[in-house]
Amino acid sequence: MDFSEYGPPIPVEDGIKARSRRGSIGAEWWSRRFIDLVESFADTGRLQRGRAYARKGQVIDLKVLPYEVTARVQGSREEPYEVALGIDAIDDPDWRAIEAELGSRAVFRARLLAGEMPPEIEWVFAEFGLCLFPESADDLHLMCSCPDWGDPCKHAAAVLYLLAEAFDDDPFLILAWNGRTKDQLLAALRRSNATEPDPFEAEEDEPLTAAGFWTPPSGLARLRDRRPAPPVPPGFILQVATPPPVRIRRRDLVDVLAPAYDALAPDDQP
Repeated sequence: MDFSEYGPPIPVEDGIKARSRRGSIGAEWWSRRFIDLVESFADTGRLQRGRAYARKGQVIDLKVLPYEVTARVQGSREEPYEVALGIDAIDDPDWRAIEAELGSRAVFRARLLAGEMPPEIEWVFAEFGLCLFPESADDLHLMCSCPDWGDPCKHAAAVLYLLAEAFDDDPFLILAWNGRTKDQLLAALRRSNATEPDPFEAEEDEPLTAAGFWTPPSGLARLRDRRPAPPVPPGFILQVATPPPVRIRRRDLVDVLAPAYDALAPDDQP
């Protein structure tokens, strides 16, 4: 049941307003990925009303905690509604395995230490059977104190959209929601970097022999034996590149090209 007939929401003076005033919400690849997944399984009408709430500034506050995002949203009643967005917890052994994997790949380690979120990080989570983002309604647990039992209600939908813009500002909030703060993850990566042998470091001085001349240093051999990165999917460029301001029959160029790139994917690709 939709309780929108209760009237317009009470205006909020200092509410959190979405920066996007029209069209899609979310500018970076990670926030767009999050919103695209949410919009793939949530009710379109309720999401539309949630976007309107987000743009009016009806969300009073928003906090990202491990496995839960909390917020208060002002509706048509005097008392703001309490909203919580929950996801399934990743346990410590799995997180240690993810950190070890990220730390073992120089590109991932360098980009994360530089404050960047590499798109391929989703594949690392997938290797351990885990999801960086909620991929279905079962992965996202929405709670609101309002009387609307919709999933999502417009209050929860407003928080989802503002959460995407918070991800724009700080991609490490995605990891914090999944149970690892930025400081925790970077500390683990630095430890990994400090303990990894330098492949170019000289070994102890030994006489050069014919037998040893062709033996590669152990560090280089270990680097060579690492498993290759997952193949890049055909539509990967659409996720990371800034699209040109081109519209075809009132549709964004990315939306027009996406089906063509999907058709290029091999049959066995999930």
